[in-house]
Amino acid sequence: MVLEDSDVEMIVAEIEVSEHDVETPHGRIHCTMKGVPKADRPCILTMHDIGLNHKTCWDMLFNHEDMAEIMQHFAVCHVDAPGQHEGANTFSTGYEYPSMDQLSETLPLVLKHFGLKSVIGMGIGAGAYILTRFALDYPNMMEGLMLLNINPCAEGWMDWAAHKISGWTHAMPDMIISHLFGKEEIHHNQDLIGTYRHHILNDMNQFNLQLFVKSYESRRDLEIERPVPGSNVRTLKCPSLLVVGDNSPAVEAVVECNTKLDPTKTTLLKMADCGGMPQVDQPGKLTEAFKYFIQGMGYMPSASMTRLVRSRTASGSSVTSFDGNRSRSHTSEGNRSRSHTNEGSRSRSHTADNQRGRSHTGGSMDGTANSNVDQAVPKSTEVSC
Repeated sequence: MVLEDSDVEMIVAEIEVSEHDVETPHGRIHCTMKGVPKADRPCILTMHDIGLNHKTCWDMLFNHEDMAEIMQHFAVCHVDAPGQHEGANTFSTGYEYPSMDQLSETLPLVLKHFGLKSVIGMGIGAGAYILTRFALDYPNMMEGLMLLNINPCAEGWMDWAAHKISGWTHAMPDMIISHLFGKEEIHHNQDLIGTYRHHILNDMNQFNLQLFVKSYESRRDLEIERPVPGSNVRTLKCPSLLVVGDNSPAVEAVVECNTKLDPTKTTLLKMADCGGMPQVDQPGKLTEAFKYFIQGMGYMPSASMTRLVRSRTASGSSVTSFDGNRSRSHTSEGNRSRSHTNEGSRSRSHTADNQRGRSHTGGSMDGTANSNVDQAVPKSTEVSC
């Protein structure tokens, strides 16, 4: 189905939007629900990064014309961290801001407030960390995760020292900008950087923002491990799509996270010519990747795919390319990428984890191809676009 501009405008205009303040033991959580949740499918739940709120983080993506089709099928719940939404009141002196763990503990109450049984999480940076922690503690509530710029590790001593030293010489907005964007963007995309610097300085409550930043810098290690046969380690149980731009400051952290997750349920997407915020830099391609991810879970089997072209070149690696001529460092494996487009013939089952896991992973898309590569340790799928 191809939507015309007039159709997109009509869909956006018809979507019901409501704002809610959800009371939790760790403070009031501001949520914005777009659309009406459907009983037969999860809601998409988003969480933003430091220096952002749900609007500045996600509006570019969810207002994109290609997202309209997804919005027809799924309601979206945008969650703002305490004190980060527009017009937030300043917390009183002495207020103890929730830790990252405590923020993840507020999400079951958000789901209960809206009558949701499960969600598909979409988070970036701090938001990705919170959603991952939530998925680890409440696996039955998380059907799938798209994680941008996820860092599973606690801030190391070197990072802590660097932040302390830079904090003496740089204002908080500069520190946040260096977290959100890569060096190339900061030097060459002055309009984009200026827009977000202005937002951080003028639209965010500076006192509240400082508390959120401190909470993220004090995060614990997620303590996840890649499972091996016969082991019972802590890791994500749901399908996961890790996303990072090739010019992002989070590349190393995301790649490391990929090594700690179940390769039969994880896909790593590296976006070419993309900076620290793929949802802002390349919203069309990210939407397309998200559609494939949703199809891999058994939803939207007839969704239109127009932007990404799949390569059919086979190789011995577990790497897939959406766009062969732009994949700089990876070869492609077309026989594995077919699972994203063949989901229409698969029936959806929410009780068969193996069936859901097979639908979008390099380790299981083609068992014989994978076993020829490495029978002992399956490799996760890597994607370049």
